[in-house]
Amino acid sequence: MVDKPAIQYVVEEAVRAGLEDILIITGRGKGAIEDHFDRAWELEGVLAEKGKHEELAEVRAISEMAEVHYIRQKMPLGLGHAIGVAEQHVGDEPFAVLLGDDIIGEEETLLTDLMNCYARYGRSVLAGMLVEPEEIKAYGAMGLGEEIEPGVFELNDIIEKPEPDDAPSFHASIGRYVLHPEVFDALRETKPDRKGEIQLTEAVKRVVETPGRGALTMSFSGRRYDTGDKNGYLRATVELAAAREDVGPAFLEFLHRFLAEHEPAGSGRS
Repeated sequence: MVDKPAIQYVVEEAVRAGLEDILIITGRGKGAIEDHFDRAWELEGVLAEKGKHEELAEVRAISEMAEVHYIRQKMPLGLGHAIGVAEQHVGDEPFAVLLGDDIIGEEETLLTDLMNCYARYGRSVLAGMLVEPEEIKAYGAMGLGEEIEPGVFELNDIIEKPEPDDAPSFHASIGRYVLHPEVFDALRETKPDRKGEIQLTEAVKRVVETPGRGALTMSFSGRRYDTGDKNGYLRATVELAAAREDVGPAFLEFLHRFLAEHEPAGSGRS
């Protein structure tokens, strides 16, 4: 998006929240991700020779922002399976999960808030967002229990991609989680769905139903882009470009001209 891959926005968000040990779950044909966060010695040499010090600093910052590790999910067997392959890296520690197609606004503190909530209660915390009824079938729908503090609720239920009539609420699980390591045990007990995938929602449901444990959800209403959706991707690209100090002013001028040229006749807008 603009001049950065979506995964860089996600890694930068993790770093802003104080996370420096990052594991990226990749798959076949995703080697470009590893190359992106590696040192680009040839490019650095060219930039240094040409005296492009600002660009050189930007390139080096990408490889130095965090300690990035990689592991392959050999088969696309669902989000739960992808998280499961990280168990040896994570060990017996709480960990954050950030999905690459969910971009959170740079001014937001969602991940930090989730981590602080975990520190207070010692239970898994899922970020949730209210969506339109017709949209809930693209998400995990969460049933909300008691509000234990402003915006933080006991999680009573979670259903993967239900039809609107079957959803416990329209409070959707979005791609940010801080999870207790007990989720790995729940994932091992979770059977594949009819597509052969292991769903995180089913594992979280097991945790919710475990006496004395349970999980929480934190409501989020800030800026978020679903780049897995075409309109979401376009909106992200436009808004992120418009907010940039370097390209934003000229891009906004273009947008104003573009909208004026494509204004429907008789709309009355100016």
